[in-house]
Amino acid sequence: MALQPSVLNRLSELADRYDEICALLAKPEIVADRGRYTALSKELAEVEPVARGYRQIAEVSRELEESRELARGDDADIRELAREDVASLSERLETLEGSLKNHLIAKDPHDGSNVFLEIRAGTGGDEAAIFSGDLFRMYARFAETKGWNIEVLNERPGEHGGYKEIITRVDGKRAFSRLKFESGVHRVQRVPETESQGRIHTSACTVAVLPEIDEVDAVDIEKSDLRVDLFRASGAGGQHVNKTDSAVRLTHLPSGIVVECQDERSQHKNRARAMALLQAKLVDAARSEQQAEQAESRRNLIGSGDRSERIRTYNFPQGRVTDHRINLTLYRLDEVLQGALDVLVQPLTQAHQADQLGRPGLPTADKGAK
Repeated sequence: MALQPSVLNRLSELADRYDEICALLAKPEIVADRGRYTALSKELAEVEPVARGYRQIAEVSRELEESRELARGDDADIRELAREDVASLSERLETLEGSLKNHLIAKDPHDGSNVFLEIRAGTGGDEAAIFSGDLFRMYARFAETKGWNIEVLNERPGEHGGYKEIITRVDGKRAFSRLKFESGVHRVQRVPETESQGRIHTSACTVAVLPEIDEVDAVDIEKSDLRVDLFRASGAGGQHVNKTDSAVRLTHLPSGIVVECQDERSQHKNRARAMALLQAKLVDAARSEQQAEQAESRRNLIGSGDRSERIRTYNFPQGRVTDHRINLTLYRLDEVLQGALDVLVQPLTQAHQADQLGRPGLPTADKGAK
């Protein structure tokens, strides 16, 4: 089994704990104690798949070793049968190990969340703004393939196309799990349309992906810590220009975080959207601070999510896209920009899972619940 000895020892302890919990739950005094019964039942649900998987692997491993021993015997017929068993048991063991590893990976509690997707033009002037528009269309097409819905909360168009800034909410099944590795600096290398001498320019945009926070995880915000500004939404003119002060800007005074929403015509809806975005930013800031403290002891394989970190390069002359965190280069730039992001998302997810297996999120046995 391709797991470290320390992990195997922990798995053995969990298997023993599983038997202990089953015995405890059968006792009348535990059944009568609603609190203890509920706590033990919850622990059992966490431990059971790991314990069962470990014992299945142990049993198949034992059978495999016996078959290998028989395959080294003197009887030719038995050797042939044993070799067939070795092949089938090896395949079975690989499947079981893969299933168990999935249980050992620490789960991200926000994977099922909707997200706030923010794209901002960085270095490169007009070309950076145009590239931010390319990125927005890429994510919009990716969302369409997943059946997700995108709503624009705030936008500042570029003078020659694209966006200086665009903030959206992505509503869809497990949106954060598919987009969470997009945070960072995206760099583009191409010849701008305004370049008369055909020189390749390098520009950059920043992308931030924030999970929408559930009410139970929300940060308490004191009214005294919040400044609310109302203003008239900007628009394309004519009937699209809002005639009332329905746009909302929220400033969280302690942190200095500012959010705006002007997409809705209703001031109340804009305020609700802005508050949800502010909550996401505050939680993300707290999580980033925690990650920064942990980074000195161990750096995450696919990046800390730091906004200053260059994560990907889109090279138009060569038709390639390179993700620098996992050293992956694909000559499929056109497909990626058309929304085929899975060719990048899948390897990033697999790399993250492989990294997590180096520090598996094994359930913690509650020895006090006896």
